[in-house]
Amino acid sequence: MFQLLNSVDGTLSLSNKLTFYAFPTKTSEFLHPKSSPYLVNKTAKRWRFRGVRLSLRGGSEAADHVKSSNKFKANCCDEGEMEPFPHVQTLRKFPKEELVGKVVMVRFDSTNLLREEEQDQSSQSVSSAVFTIKYLHEAGAKIILVSDWRKKTNSQLHDAETVADMISSVIQHRVVTIKCDYSAVLLKMEVLKKADIFLLENLSECKEEVANNSKFAELLSLGVDIFVNDSFSQSHKILASTVGIARFCSACIAGFHFEESLCQLKKVARTNKRPYVAIIGGGNLYDKAAALHFLVSRCDGVVFVGMMSFQIMHALGLSVPSYLVEPGAYKAALDIIQIAHDRNIPILHPMDFWCMNEHLPEKMGIFPSHNILDGWLPVDLGPRSLNELNSLLVKCKKILWIGPVKFKFSGQCADGASKLAQALNELRQRNCDITVVGNMACQAMVMESKCVLVNDMIENASVLWEFFKGRKLPGVMALDRAYPFGIDWKSAYCNPAQPLVVDIGSGSGLFLLGMARRRKDLNFLGLEINSKLVRRCMDSVHQYGIQNGYFIVTNATTTFRSIVSSYPGELVLVSIQDNLYHLVQCPNPDFNNPEHRWRMLQRSLIKAVVDLLALDGKIFLQSDIEAVALRMKELFLKNGKGKLNLWNDQYHARMNLGEWLEENPFGVMSDWEQHVIDRGDPMYRLMLSKSSGIE
Repeated sequence: MFQLLNSVDGTLSLSNKLTFYAFPTKTSEFLHPKSSPYLVNKTAKRWRFRGVRLSLRGGSEAADHVKSSNKFKANCCDEGEMEPFPHVQTLRKFPKEELVGKVVMVRFDSTNLLREEEQDQSSQSVSSAVFTIKYLHEAGAKIILVSDWRKKTNSQLHDAETVADMISSVIQHRVVTIKCDYSAVLLKMEVLKKADIFLLENLSECKEEVANNSKFAELLSLGVDIFVNDSFSQSHKILASTVGIARFCSACIAGFHFEESLCQLKKVARTNKRPYVAIIGGGNLYDKAAALHFLVSRCDGVVFVGMMSFQIMHALGLSVPSYLVEPGAYKAALDIIQIAHDRNIPILHPMDFWCMNEHLPEKMGIFPSHNILDGWLPVDLGPRSLNELNSLLVKCKKILWIGPVKFKFSGQCADGASKLAQALNELRQRNCDITVVGNMACQAMVMESKCVLVNDMIENASVLWEFFKGRKLPGVMALDRAYPFGIDWKSAYCNPAQPLVVDIGSGSGLFLLGMARRRKDLNFLGLEINSKLVRRCMDSVHQYGIQNGYFIVTNATTTFRSIVSSYPGELVLVSIQDNLYHLVQCPNPDFNNPEHRWRMLQRSLIKAVVDLLALDGKIFLQSDIEAVALRMKELFLKNGKGKLNLWNDQYHARMNLGEWLEENPFGVMSDWEQHVIDRGDPMYRLMLSKSSGIE
């Protein structure tokens, strides 16, 4: 191996690879106008869009409103960029050897593991949740389970001991209860010697959980090394046990159940099979308007079967009893109708309803949807509506059913839901792609089919509605980032065979961009967790035509190895400077607390750096806090497999520099370094070099 770094007359050069400068630098009805290309069938032809009706009912008003109002516009991406979720680190991809001896907290979904129904214990959602716990146990981790539970989930739930016994029977391992009142980490660690799997007390009894109290989240994390979120149903909420705790753990990853649920959500958004029809139940059209925009803009037909159908009928000018009209939903419904009209796709609302007599509840009758008599209340879909719906669905290749077939005055289980579930089950057996969302819809499917796949069911509809609105789910965003496989290095760099320099926690990119413009013979890669900063850096790369610089949004602690190992050239330099809080999923740590800064540098990252660094490669460490720089040095030397030593000790001794490099050896400062120097404070810098060492 050639010599990578030499010292000549105070100028440090990397044998034609890298040069360091020793001086500092400052610097229905179907709404079907022309017929959908995917829904050309007899039903669609019978129920063509009546353009005259819309124009007479304020059609121009509707069109003008759509053009002028973006209030309900969803923030979702187009088909080609449909990735509202980041690539998250998963337990499946996390190095299993890093779990040995670690304390892992698992946030599980109590509705999966604590059900009364025996058949649910063998379901795939339960299996994946159980597999998460068993996988961690087999890997040699100490496991702390945490969740919230209520009696409505299972009437047998009383205290943590009862729940621990139930989980023990499901996972076939002993589970011991533990309270969240430890006064110190040492006390907790003593408790952890008693068993391998523990259950924390019920979080539903802790008001700090819903408030995402920072101190409570830190208390949860005491002694915990790795956080595994396996409760996807809570991912739309900001909780201490799903979001707050991520600030205090070295790695935050998705469990097997969480990962599978995330894949289900992404599958719903795809339009890979056509025709694709969405069946929409439930109410609150105004609140879900942005999500409905998303569906209408992607599906080939939309069917309203719940309370929202009355808002659609009202916007179409049909007679709807005033007590069924949702305040403020009229314009939102007009938006949806106009989008469907512009895309030439059908919208179907019920043709008739089963209604209950207000004064004689046992008396039932069938009424047309536009002519419900006074004193009668809609309770279920009528036979004509179900027949028309079945005629539409029979030609579909993909169907989404979200929300209950339920009206204000109907019981828990409507007959319409049962018949719809029967129809969907038959279509599923014909290879139609079916996804059912919401507790009531899922229950109906389970009752009608003993072999329904859990892969086709998402019980918590709130998560999906938030997803369709284009909003980022806090529980997902709190997890570590993972970069997708198959990095196209040829697109990232003009010459991907050149030696690579990686800056971990690259921030605003001042250091890396400056280096890239000086050294065209090297490629520079910035790993930064803040997506906004990465976007700015990539804008600068394109603006200045830099062909040897690239930035990735990621948590380097858990993804450094997977990213850099695929690079075709040598890794010759790794830089870790200043803002060490970028190494953790933590937007606002105590930046002035040295403990919070150096503890982010995890052993797994150090091992990855040392393993991938070329022989004679360098590690540059820098901080404005001496204790932080010293601790970084100690951690690298301790976990460096005997291959690291302080670079050029003789040079330091000759120049009377002591342990620190007096000046920046690169001649290019990071933004934080520039700030520290400008205020007159010192920077503590050192360089480590990799030798062959002894394994």
